[in-house]
Amino acid sequence: MAQPHVVHLFFAFAAGLSALGAGLGIVYTVSASFLMRRFFSRPIFAAVCFPAVTVGKPLHGEEWELLENLTSFVEQDYPGPVQYVFGVHDQSDAALSAVDSLRARFPEKSITVVADGRKNWPNRKIANLTNILERAEHDVLCFADSDVRVGPSFLRDIVGALQQPGVGLVTSAYRGLCAPGFWPGVSSAMTDYHFLPGIVTGLSIGRARPCFGQTIAMTRTTLMRIGGLAQFGHHLAEDYAIGEAVRRSGFLVAIPPFVVRHGCVETTLSQLFAHELRWSRTIRAADPTGHRGAILMHPFPLALLAVLISWGNVLACGLVVLTVIVRAILVWQTDCATGERCSGFPWLPLWDVLQFVIYVASFFSSRVLWRGQRFDVDEDGMLSPCVQHDRSLK
Repeated sequence: MAQPHVVHLFFAFAAGLSALGAGLGIVYTVSASFLMRRFFSRPIFAAVCFPAVTVGKPLHGEEWELLENLTSFVEQDYPGPVQYVFGVHDQSDAALSAVDSLRARFPEKSITVVADGRKNWPNRKIANLTNILERAEHDVLCFADSDVRVGPSFLRDIVGALQQPGVGLVTSAYRGLCAPGFWPGVSSAMTDYHFLPGIVTGLSIGRARPCFGQTIAMTRTTLMRIGGLAQFGHHLAEDYAIGEAVRRSGFLVAIPPFVVRHGCVETTLSQLFAHELRWSRTIRAADPTGHRGAILMHPFPLALLAVLISWGNVLACGLVVLTVIVRAILVWQTDCATGERCSGFPWLPLWDVLQFVIYVASFFSSRVLWRGQRFDVDEDGMLSPCVQHDRSLK
């Protein structure tokens, strides 16, 4: 049986370690607040010409405000020709009703539908995109998820960035586009005030090497130079892998100083937890070292742990208050930098605790749920469908 003083030392050490993590997390949070404003104050490069663009969008099912999301890509202030190619795996996919509405509203636009389910890779998005590529007419390619909404200058801005010396791929930072309800708001807050500042900070210190699958733009020449899309059909983080392939080929991955909007539609805690856990495990698969270091992005939960372990130590309680203050400053700076506004601010402690629980859970399994199917992820970030054993055979 452990001696009382040994137990006391253990709890004192654990409380001190949590407090140290919270203190370092405060330093990170203050730094992130400054870096957010600096990142988004950079100039947006104007395009010198307006080449023809193919926008490829993989679709799957009837999604919240899908027609509005697709419309935002069609209503672009872009002088050059634009082709829109929408891909589905089944010609009876419910998403095609939104495409029909889009065609009726914009009969003058070049809209193509590809319905093909032959390429049955674990990463169904890559399978969809390879089918889309077969019908792409132009050299500048822009791939974008179905739940992304953009401003009218989006194509101008990404083409301008793509024309800069040495740039081979352009991707976009993003904020949440919140569906009605409490849990979508929590999901959006996690994206806006945890994920986005972390990415910006990582970029600013040269630690992060992201490529966001929400929007990816490159030329066909660059895509062929890296070997095409089929090689990414078994990757969980296919966007990260594409970005790394572009960098290995000698080009830069550019992230212009604006945000697009990404749909946050999880209406229950279980849906939110499963979605965020997949994202966290995706980051872990892509960048294990950075994922471990991301513990410093959780100063409030760490300070709360210090309070609980120390049985309410006054200094630990003061640390909790300080973490709430610096997190509130980061929320404010993020909103100022991106021109958006926070909603549900009183729930900030809940956002942070839930995000921390998801972060911790991401270390205990390599299994993810994606589009209703479970996959195992190996240490190289490769997907393989989970084997379902028949209980009746046991």
